Amino acid sequence: MLTTGIPALAGLTLDGGSALAAKIRAGGQAEAAARAGAQAVDLAAYRADGTLRLVPAQAIADAGAHLAAQGVTGTVTVSGDTVTVTVTATRNTQLLGLLGIGSLQVHGRGSAHPQHGVTAVARGFADTQANPSGN
Repeated sequence: MLTTGIPALAGLTLDGGSALAAKIRAGGQAEAAARAGAQAVDLAAYRADGTLRLVPAQAIADAGAHLAAQGVTGTVTVSGDTVTVTVTATRNTQLLGLLGIGSLQVHGRGSAHPQHGVTAVARGFADTQANPSGN
């Protein structure tokens, strides 16, 4: 029983950590692609009356191009002014393969929408870099 249990536990630790890292990476890729798509603003409408809306076909194309540049695949949807991207990645296992689990599938999701300029001062890392003493 220990002969099976110890490799299974080690496999869960090693391959689970690897799958978690892949999930975080997929989420970051999805968020970046969504931000790329959210830049597809209808400039004619914006210049005419300040209306901030997306060009859905261009947003989908821009997000898809960003995914392709990263070498990943995903789905892109546009609903109103929000671009949503879902990335699915398959991670091959190392130790769990000995137990018959050859791969793990992970998903990452990100959404973005265009902003009409800076609305507030962001507090955090940038502030501490500009003013390390906190004063």
